[in-house]
Amino acid sequence: MKILVCISHVPDTTSKINFTEDNTKFDTNGVQFVINPNDEFGLTRAIWFKEKQGASVTVVNVGGSETEPTLRKALAIGADEAIRVNAEATDGFFVAKQLAKVVEDGDYDLIIAGRESIDYNGGMVPGMLASLTHANFINTCIGLEVNGETATATREIDGGKETLKTSLPLVIGAQKGLVEESDLRIPNMRGIMMARKKQLTVLEPVEANQETKAVQFEKPAPKGEVKLISPDNVDELVNLLHNEAKVI
Repeated sequence: MKILVCISHVPDTTSKINFTEDNTKFDTNGVQFVINPNDEFGLTRAIWFKEKQGASVTVVNVGGSETEPTLRKALAIGADEAIRVNAEATDGFFVAKQLAKVVEDGDYDLIIAGRESIDYNGGMVPGMLASLTHANFINTCIGLEVNGETATATREIDGGKETLKTSLPLVIGAQKGLVEESDLRIPNMRGIMMARKKQLTVLEPVEANQETKAVQFEKPAPKGEVKLISPDNVDELVNLLHNEAKVI
């Protein structure tokens, strides 16, 4: 089984976010980048298929050379090879078109993408990728088994879970639950050294329209000041909740 894992290069959630050029461009200075968490759950499951069923695992990213350390980390975790499409990932449709070309050229059986990336939270790439490659698609996937040409997947739905059976090729939108957080892997020294020798192929992008554009970014409003009330002063607390906060 040939598996392709789509990797997004995203800011660490602990990073302080700023914007430049009149809030039209993300400021990357001082920002630590990581594998998108939803993608990391998918990558871990792909490595499980490699170890248990002998699958081959390729990771792919659409981005500039600055994303290569993230791809190298995926190789250190256990992926066999990596592909970088040399283009800025600014639009979901554009990214899906680039990934679709990689899928078609590689003849992959299973394509694992995160449900959404934690930077733009668009949640559109996996579905568009499935449509462009004429593959089956299961989103919000929290469980996956593959037996021959048949995949059994569990996904989250409103109020519960749903188990589906389908055939390969298949695109899934992975998320937390596909593997346990305790199963996520930290690259060891041997993996890091081996990653340096693994193939990282750089491809030029295919022509594709960018259907959306980020016009401007805006930070959430800062939190207001906190008033501390003595636990003995219940009357003052009630007064503030009633007359100032107006919650009672």
